[in-house]
Amino acid sequence: MKRIFIPIVAAAAVLLPSCGQKDTSWAENGISTASTQLKMAAAAAEGTGKLPKSLYSGYDMEELCYQLGRDSSTFKDSLRAVAPAEKLGTVKLCHIYDWTSGFFPGSLWYAYELTGDEQLKDYATEYTNLLNPVRHYTGTHDLGFMIGCSYGNAYRLSPNDTIPAVLKETADNLIGRFDPEIGCIRSWDFGPWNFPVIIDNMMNLELLFTVSKLTGDSRYRDVAVRHANTTMHNHFRDDFTSWHVVSYNSDGTVQCKQTFQGRNDGSAWARGQAWGVYGYTVCFRETGDSTYLSFARNIADMIMSRVDTEDLVPYWDYDAPKGPETPRDASAAAVTASGLLEFSTYVEDGRKYFDYAEKILKSLSSPAYLAAPGENGCFVLMHSTGSLPNGSEIDVPLNYADYYYLEALKRYRDIKAGK
Repeated sequence: MKRIFIPIVAAAAVLLPSCGQKDTSWAENGISTASTQLKMAAAAAEGTGKLPKSLYSGYDMEELCYQLGRDSSTFKDSLRAVAPAEKLGTVKLCHIYDWTSGFFPGSLWYAYELTGDEQLKDYATEYTNLLNPVRHYTGTHDLGFMIGCSYGNAYRLSPNDTIPAVLKETADNLIGRFDPEIGCIRSWDFGPWNFPVIIDNMMNLELLFTVSKLTGDSRYRDVAVRHANTTMHNHFRDDFTSWHVVSYNSDGTVQCKQTFQGRNDGSAWARGQAWGVYGYTVCFRETGDSTYLSFARNIADMIMSRVDTEDLVPYWDYDAPKGPETPRDASAAAVTASGLLEFSTYVEDGRKYFDYAEKILKSLSSPAYLAAPGENGCFVLMHSTGSLPNGSEIDVPLNYADYYYLEALKRYRDIKAGK
C-alpha cells in the first residue's frame, strides 16, 4: 500500500494564499464569549465534584414520533425518562464516569490556549484533576473522549511528569476492550448486541496513537489501525454514509447493522457522519496512509452534498423531515468544522473544505447559535441534539458541542496565521 505524508505546515502553506484577508471579528467574538461562559460555568460547578454537561429538557411525544416517522399510538415510550418539571431548563451536571466528562475541562484548556487567561488555566487544571480516577476505569470505550480531551490537552499545554502515566493507564484499559478475532474495540456493555461497535469509537483512537508515540510501544497504534480498518470495511454504505452501530458475532462476522440514535437503520445520523470524517482525518495524520485520506475525502464530499440547510448546521439526522421545527445539531456541525479544517491542510484542493468549515463556524458564531453571556446555562452553543429517538437532550446545549467549536476556532485561527 502506497503511503504518503503531507506535513500540516506545508499543506497549510498551499491553502493560505487563497484564503485572503477576511474579517475574522466573528471568530474573536466567539472566543471571547466562550471564555466568559466557561468561567461562569466553572465557578457555578465548583465544589460539586461534577462537571457541566447540558440543560435538563423534555420532549413532545407527537413531535418525537413525527421526526422518527412512527405512529404515536403504537410507539412504546417506556424507556424515556422525563426530568421533573422543576428541573427543566436548569444545568445538568455529570459525574466523572459519564462519557462526556472530558469535554468541559478540554474546553477550558482550549479557551486558555486561545486567550492566555490564567484563570481559565486554573479552572482547566482543577477540572482535569477531578478526572484522575478515570485512569482505572474499564467500563467504557469513551476513554479517549474522557481522558484525551482533558489530560491530553493538559499534557500539550501544561505538561508534567504525572500526565503520561494517566494517558498510558487509560490506553491500556481501552485496548483491553479490543478483540483480535473481530478486529475492533468493543463499545457498549449493554443492549441486545453480541459485540457492538459504534462509529463514535473512531474518536477514541487518537488516544492510542498518542500513547504509542509517548511510550514507543506499537501495540496501541496497531489496535487503532485494526479498529479503523475494520470500521472502514463494515460501517459505511456505498454512498459513504455510516451506520451508527455494527454488532459482530464472536467469529468476526457481522451480526447486524443499526442506527440507534438516528431516525432509522437506513438513515444518516448527523453526528455519526461527523465522527467519521474527523476520525479518518486523524488516522491519516497519525499514519500517513493515503487510504485514510481518500476515505475522509469521500465522507467529507458526502457531507457537503447531503447537508441542505442554508447555514450548514445540519438537522439531527440527514433524513429527518425538513422544516423549521426539526431540531438542528450544532454538535455535529462543530465536529464537522473541526475535522474539515484539519483535512483542508492535507489536500491540494483544501480551499473548498476550508471555506465550508468557515461557513459553519460563522453560523455557529452568530446569535442564532452562540449564546449571549450569562444565558444558556453558561454553555457556549445552543441547539444541539443528543439522542432524539431516546427523548434525550433535544435542542439543548451540549458540552461536546462547545469543545469542538473551540477546537475548530483554534484550528481556524492557526490556519489563518499560517501555523
